[in-house]
Amino acid sequence: MDVTGSKRMAISAILAVFLATGAAAHHGWSWAEGEHTELRGTIEKVSMGGPHPTLDVATAADGVWLIELGNPRQTERSGFVEGSAKKGDPIVVLGNRSQKADEKRMKAVRITVADKRYDIYPERIKMN
Repeated sequence: MDVTGSKRMAISAILAVFLATGAAAHHGWSWAEGEHTELRGTIEKVSMGGPHPTLDVATAADGVWLIELGNPRQTERSGFVEGSAKKGDPIVVLGNRSQKADEKRMKAVRITVADKRYDIYPERIKMN
């Protein structure tokens, strides 16, 4: 194998590792607390784009939170689709908040919008 081929192979391997670890970090839950938290508020913004649909939720106590839902397909399977929620709708979010105390970010496992429940990650919902 010539030097150019070796360089290409090494660069490809490094790139593959970088992309794989980046995807794992993005799709993992390691950034979030292990316990569920409930958050109540009002929807400020709905974004159905990838890689994950998100909601901006305003709370009375401490401002606006970023709520991450599942990937678009998983979110759709829960029944939450474009038009399921709009600005001003009341919402209750059950999920795992960021381990960083100053970061207002949560990964939702369940959301309830105007009394309609959407189980985004049903396998992660802990029953009492």
